[in-house]
Amino acid sequence: MNETTSSTHQPTTTRPGDQTQTAAELAQQWATDPRWAGIRRDYTAEDVIALRGSVREEHTLARRGAERLWDLLHNREWVPALGALTGNQAVQQVKAGLEAIYLSGWQVAADANLSGQTYPDQSLYPANSVPAVVRRINNALLRADQIETSEGERTRDWLAPIVADAEAGFGGPLNAYELMASMIEAGAAGVHWEDQLAAEKKCGHLGGKVLVPTSQHVRTLSAARLAADVAGVPTVVIARTDALGADLLTSDVDPRDEPFLTGERTAEGYFRVRPGLDPVVSRAMAYAEYADLIWVETSTPDLDLAREFAERIHDRHPGKLLAYNCSPSFNWRAALDDSTIARFQKELAASGYAFQFITLAGFHALNHSMFSLARGYAERGMSAYVELQEAEFASEADGYTATRHQREVGTGYFDRVATALNPASATLALAGSTESAQFAHAH
Repeated sequence: MNETTSSTHQPTTTRPGDQTQTAAELAQQWATDPRWAGIRRDYTAEDVIALRGSVREEHTLARRGAERLWDLLHNREWVPALGALTGNQAVQQVKAGLEAIYLSGWQVAADANLSGQTYPDQSLYPANSVPAVVRRINNALLRADQIETSEGERTRDWLAPIVADAEAGFGGPLNAYELMASMIEAGAAGVHWEDQLAAEKKCGHLGGKVLVPTSQHVRTLSAARLAADVAGVPTVVIARTDALGADLLTSDVDPRDEPFLTGERTAEGYFRVRPGLDPVVSRAMAYAEYADLIWVETSTPDLDLAREFAERIHDRHPGKLLAYNCSPSFNWRAALDDSTIARFQKELAASGYAFQFITLAGFHALNHSMFSLARGYAERGMSAYVELQEAEFASEADGYTATRHQREVGTGYFDRVATALNPASATLALAGSTESAQFAHAH
């Protein structure tokens, strides 16, 4: 083999994707970029560079989303988000004015996982299911942007950042590393991780939750950050603790967990621990060095608890961003009066809860709206459907466009593709369609 064809030949010029950053440059970036202020890494820049390989893919959607989310968290009073179950739900959320999207593992388990099953929120579905829905949502948002751009009018930034649920990581640190890499490849902007045992993971509002030691969850958070650093993307890492309600712990290895041990063991060998705000704060203090936001899962919408938690965290970590689950598992009217509900999010924001989301909004909106339509249709036939259609027409004044469902999913966009290939095409889809005839200028 001659020298020019040798496998050891090195090109004299760099190509797109060539990894050229040095460990010294990366370490300097961590030390000087305000984005990394207060963030601790227990690995080195040399570790990251060694793991990158010689070619590093550019993850445009993940980078764009992470930078946009970070900007929103610092420049909005708070960032509200609803759980989306499908690409179309995400499109409607952005069209209605929301600037971020939440993707719940609960919803993926229930009706959007790759096994095709209906599951409770117990990490029973394939681990790549959430990244697949992240990609599906991004594809839907990209299509909405393409449709508007092809029509000559771009009304908004369609690529709203997606905050996705990694549950308890589906295993150990290596599983968390790989899951984070998959989230980034799919275009997630932020990812949250909870401190439960993956093998026993439960919805935060179920019983039987088993915590892992504080140090073990720190390793999970570190694995997620390492994956983002290797990818070269500033993914927003959110740490969640379930210690407010969980009373089981896998091991007493971490001295930070020792004050909350009761001395009891279960039949499974788990340690009984005392749940409450003190263990929550203890864990959150440890996680705050490794995560960008902290989330404590609560059982009721409790402003006093939220304020006390924020004050105790901010006493040691001033300005640390917090997240709050405005959960559908709460009976809101039973817990709060209307005036408190109305000001609830504003008061949370005053305590530093920058990201506030309704996890299962998509599930409840989808199910209730379809139940209402089906019940009406069963009783009154077409009159019930026409009421829905009239409601859609009325919402057009607020920017709703799905009344024209063919256009909504890109029929006109692909007519544009066909026209580019054959300007004289006689097979365009929208031309002569019932939508063009009956809906183009309706209402």
